[in-house]
Amino acid sequence: MDKDRVNGSLKQISGRFREAVGWFLGDKKSQAEGKAQKEDGESQNAAGSAKDTIRETFGKK
Repeated sequence: MDKDRVNGSLKQISGRFREAVGWFLGDKKSQAEGKAQKEDGESQNAAGSAKDTIRETFGKK
């Protein structure tokens, strides 16, 4: 498993939490920052997944 997948997943979780706290407190800035962090994590996770697929396809571990 690529480290980008792990880090991306952590960013997603952190972003979701931040977004939820912002929603709960009525802080639109925190909501937006949490959403952006979540989306950044999704992108990083997808990049890690692509790297894993390439490694599996070409046999390089």
